[in-house]
Amino acid sequence: MKRRIRATEKQFSKPENSFTHSGRKWAILLLLLLGGVIFLTMLFIYLIQGLPPLDELEHYSPELATKIYSQDGVIIKELFTKKRSLRQLNEISDYMVQAVLATEDRDFYSHWGINSKRLAKAILVDILHFRFKEGASTLTQQLARQLYLTLEKSIIRKIREAITAIQIERTYTKPEILSMYLNHMYFGHGAYGVQTAAQRYFNKDAIDLNLVECALLTGVLASPTTFSPYRFYDRILQRRNLVLHNMYTQGYISEEEYLLARSEPIVVVDSDKRLEFGIAPYFTEHIRQRLQQSYKMNLYTAGLNVYSTLDTRLQSAAERAVEAQLNKLQSSFNERLIATGKIRNYLPDSLAKIPIPQLKKNQPGLLDSIATSNFTMQVAFVALDPNNGNVLAMIGGRDFEESKYNRAVQMRTRQPGSTFKPIVYTAAIDNGYPPSFELLNQPVVLYLPSGDRWAPHNYDRSQGGPTTLREGLRRSLNLVTARLVQEVVPPRTVVDYARKLGLTTDLPVVDAIALGSGSVSPIELTSAFGVFANQGILAKPLFYSQVVDKSNNILEEHQPEVREVLRKETAFIMTDLLQTVVNRGTGASARSVYNFRHPAGGKTGTTNDYTDAWFVGFTKHIVAGVWVGFDDPMKSLGPNQAGAVVALPIWANFMKTAHDTLQLPPTPFKMPAGVIRLEICRETKKLATEFCPEIMSEIFEVKTAPNQLCDKHTGLLKESNVNRGERKRF
Repeated sequence: MKRRIRATEKQFSKPENSFTHSGRKWAILLLLLLGGVIFLTMLFIYLIQGLPPLDELEHYSPELATKIYSQDGVIIKELFTKKRSLRQLNEISDYMVQAVLATEDRDFYSHWGINSKRLAKAILVDILHFRFKEGASTLTQQLARQLYLTLEKSIIRKIREAITAIQIERTYTKPEILSMYLNHMYFGHGAYGVQTAAQRYFNKDAIDLNLVECALLTGVLASPTTFSPYRFYDRILQRRNLVLHNMYTQGYISEEEYLLARSEPIVVVDSDKRLEFGIAPYFTEHIRQRLQQSYKMNLYTAGLNVYSTLDTRLQSAAERAVEAQLNKLQSSFNERLIATGKIRNYLPDSLAKIPIPQLKKNQPGLLDSIATSNFTMQVAFVALDPNNGNVLAMIGGRDFEESKYNRAVQMRTRQPGSTFKPIVYTAAIDNGYPPSFELLNQPVVLYLPSGDRWAPHNYDRSQGGPTTLREGLRRSLNLVTARLVQEVVPPRTVVDYARKLGLTTDLPVVDAIALGSGSVSPIELTSAFGVFANQGILAKPLFYSQVVDKSNNILEEHQPEVREVLRKETAFIMTDLLQTVVNRGTGASARSVYNFRHPAGGKTGTTNDYTDAWFVGFTKHIVAGVWVGFDDPMKSLGPNQAGAVVALPIWANFMKTAHDTLQLPPTPFKMPAGVIRLEICRETKKLATEFCPEIMSEIFEVKTAPNQLCDKHTGLLKESNVNRGERKRF
């Protein structure tokens, strides 16, 4: 009995052990399943953490270049981290679309973001080679990678890329994806998007690209560095022809088109400094610095449109005038330096003992190069519209690549020489002294800012008796101008008028200010001369009028800043005096040599030792200023290198070309009602009678005009002394 009971217990014990073992298996399976779910969940969370949010996918907003436009509609500079311009699909050549589809994604319109067949093949090839060898990205995957992901090669990135591509396909239509792809991809040499690439390589818009050009750009896409048309001609030629073959096999082009296209050479536009620095680089860099303060890095990514005041036609005229004159001046200077033997001071030790004639014979151009490197002649040029202050053209130095220092705007420590004299004369005219007022053309002693005494002389070393203000300014007589400050308008008054005219630089309150002992800025001095042309109204220099965002919202808008700083009467009289300078004074070569015939006024300027050469002048339409010199103020331009010789040719050539190009009419300056022109006796400066031997025409303010007849030439003496038919008129 006991034995049977034990057997029964044994029988019952077996099923219990079997159930326990089976339960453990299930538990393990459940744990593994749970662990797998947790692992996959964590992997999914990890993967999606690196994906872009849905709202970012739904709003395509790539980095866009900020463009600066000239007032005549030309893009003169683009500011960017990635240079890109957006174009709609219908604004891109059909050949470009076909080339990309034939080469990069033949199944684009049939897949849903990833191409399963290509992906499987790529995985197999990568496994066999133990590395990422085969690419399988669709256009959508490439776009996803460029838009939102990194370029690293890893399984994680590929999975994220595929997920993002699927999401892009769910968010956008096929044409929208294709448009984004063509606008976003990098084509090399700083060009992002097909429009920028078309401009960079072919200087045309994307819609105008031909078959061969589209094939080349598609070829570059594979690897912009490897297939650069500027560096690797043979490589890009083979790649372009492969693209053409793909287009042929896919039925986009005929065999005849294919054979003809593949026989054509690679032709791209030459590399140009303007592609890097833009048009008017000193001007656009000044705008960039001003905008940078407001927009920070958004300036390079937000696709702003900046509408500037510059006119590219006038900028081109300025550059031609400057280049021609500077090359001539530099060559002459170098020749003098070599001829005098002073070049030896700048030769390296290895050449110091070789005779100059031998150097010139054995190494032509070497001495000239050494001279230029040690004495690089520089220039500042600015042209404004005197009516509204628009900056029409600007050059801040000889070569922007070599020196970014903008002498037209940033240079504020150079003396103006005689170009400052009109401000002195303005102070006198505005205080009631007429152009006929006389001062002795005799030696004087002036005090310099340092306290030293200075006895100036006239440029031509001349002296004389009583001289009118008109004659003193016409001939740029230092002695007359110096006496004007000592006897009529004291230095403090002169400085006050300079401030009225917009000069903000250091102007010492000493007698020597009469001859330009202070400092000026080229753009401020040029703007000051614009007051004469604009009937006493100062127009602050204006560089840009609007800043507009990519949605055409106006972010900034600038109107001309103008204010009246001189009476119309004073401005007109000064204009008339400065016309005399151009017509028959120190600036007369503008007429006789350079044939500039428009009504114009201006003034030459030269500083001591011929360190600085200036000319500033104006018409009713344009006021322009020129400075030429070396950056080192201790260096001289050379003997007799005065403003009329050095700077005036640039001004005259520019003004003639500018007025001819824009077809500006020869507009006279309008005399205000408060000014009258009278004939006066040259000797007494009173109203001329029929008996005055010498009669001159002069302008006056009505309220201060002479009202008495000449009482010296009355006709009471025998008229034989004065032949009325032979009286001189001036």
